[in-house]
Amino acid sequence: MRRYVKQAAAFFAISAIALTGCSASADAVSGDQSMTFVCSPQEDWCQLVAAEFTKASGIKADYVRLSGGEAVARLSAAGGSPEFDAWFGGGADGHIAAEGEGLIEKFVPENASKIAAEYKDPEGFWTGIYSGALSFCSNNDVMGKLGVAAPESWADLLDPKLKKNVAMAHPGTSGTAYQALWSQVMLNNGSQDAAIDYFKKMHSNVLQYSKSGSAPGQMAGRGEVGVGVIFAQDCQKFINEGFTQLTTTFPKEGATFEVGAVSLIKNAKHPEAAKKFIEWSLTAQAQDLAATVGSYSLPTNPEATITKDMVDTSKIKMLNGNIREMGEARNELTARFDQEVAPAPKK
Repeated sequence: MRRYVKQAAAFFAISAIALTGCSASADAVSGDQSMTFVCSPQEDWCQLVAAEFTKASGIKADYVRLSGGEAVARLSAAGGSPEFDAWFGGGADGHIAAEGEGLIEKFVPENASKIAAEYKDPEGFWTGIYSGALSFCSNNDVMGKLGVAAPESWADLLDPKLKKNVAMAHPGTSGTAYQALWSQVMLNNGSQDAAIDYFKKMHSNVLQYSKSGSAPGQMAGRGEVGVGVIFAQDCQKFINEGFTQLTTTFPKEGATFEVGAVSLIKNAKHPEAAKKFIEWSLTAQAQDLAATVGSYSLPTNPEATITKDMVDTSKIKMLNGNIREMGEARNELTARFDQEVAPAPKK
């Protein structure tokens, strides 16, 4: 049974958890006393993950924050000499795209046995650490001025009254936006042409395509647009941070959900440290850290804490797509979006 919220101090007791082979002395033998990981969630979560893993293991951890699409592109550019050892977060579809390019390798952590089958790759290339539901994050004040209710369907985003009042990331750089794109594929019986056509129609309503998946929520919070297409946990984070004029709604037709994953980079310079990092990231204690910095995605470890701000996915319609099919289609489909709808942002 999942535990309920405890005092914040409990979240930082990670240094006391027992991890197989995760001591500083063991790393002295292996030579891996440091590691660098790609981190795709929000910056404050990345900072905390690095600090708490170092505290728990004695291994110095550094990170570079990159969105899902940026991570695949940078790993691909590095070829056989990667600058990273592990990839933390970002949708599993991105990790699958990286697998297709030979950028990550199989590693089945011992702690993966605690994670449900739908949250991990049966071949062992990635393991899920959280899941999130796609949503619409609307500014009530802006929408009121436009005379439009908060959207409750994908069709609502095509309303002419929302011209230049929608923000979403570009699916070529953001796993969040790719979830929106793949949702349309699923809602149109697998037709990628129909999915592209939908976003062509929506394009005139889009003020800006960002690189980061959470940025549209910030734009909505500041009143720059009426609605952002983001994950529900990100919208809730912004509400809790003071953007109380925001409201979260979900498309009645349904949307896919993200499984945020962790994986081992192929040809990593510090593979043993990376494996310890992956093992640690699957523990309940590590997954509990997210909520302490306002990241309300659902943890995959069944022993992790469920907070009141996390979305109850049983109350919304979720499209249960084939994650592998989604990941394998990513490069081709995002290239089409880039060419037929809008080019990816450069900055």
